[in-house]
Amino acid sequence: MSEKTPEAYKELGNIAFASKDFPKAIEHYTKAIQLDSKNHVFFSNRSASYGGLEEWGKAVEDAKECIRLNPQFVKGYYRLATAQLELEDYDKALAAIKQGLAIEANNAPLLKLLGAIKKAKKVAAQQATTGSAMTNSARGGNRLDQATSRELYDLEVQHKQTIREYQQVKVHLHQFEKEQHMSDATLGELEANPAVGAYYRSVGKIFMKSTREKVMDHLKSNKQESAKKENGLTQKLEYLERRLKSQKQNMQELVSQSS
Repeated sequence: MSEKTPEAYKELGNIAFASKDFPKAIEHYTKAIQLDSKNHVFFSNRSASYGGLEEWGKAVEDAKECIRLNPQFVKGYYRLATAQLELEDYDKALAAIKQGLAIEANNAPLLKLLGAIKKAKKVAAQQATTGSAMTNSARGGNRLDQATSRELYDLEVQHKQTIREYQQVKVHLHQFEKEQHMSDATLGELEANPAVGAYYRSVGKIFMKSTREKVMDHLKSNKQESAKKENGLTQKLEYLERRLKSQKQNMQELVSQSS
């Protein structure tokens, strides 16, 4: 049996990625890279797959290699900034976005991600300021004993971790909401189109021939699955909001009791 071509491995990776089988996608993209290490798209796709596993450090490395191979490939900057945002490296993420927009100033995904990065950076700065202000207020007059100082420090660490979780859940929730919107729009078009004939649905970057009924069943199934995940993320977001409020209140009470 003849060896598969790099493009063949890429298409297998695309199919696995579309099915959210990220480890398998990485395996196929890696084989494509081993056969052709100069193709920037392979690194871009593997970066996205690492992102699916939340292995953001590896996602950054592949995105950087993608950009090195093709500095004009705008999606490479999107991959890089996305991973850096998840790592809370906001300044580098903003720099990556700026580089991408210098190539394509009106790129919608980059502009949208730019807004998300600025918002996340602002929230992180506000929370850091709040925590530092409470700590400095209490420590300024040397009113905290060692045990209380340690307790306040632990609360601040927990609070920052909760902020990170909250931001990540918001990003994922937005992705599911976007998918739901796209599914609704596609279903609406299909329901309004009674024509009988050849229909196609995408699997990665491959379009497979199907029927109207099968495409609609597939969309409805995906929509139901996404709705369940979206509901779970919404509940988690509400829980994290309550936890943030409680942690902030605990820090304020600790400082107040030490006054």
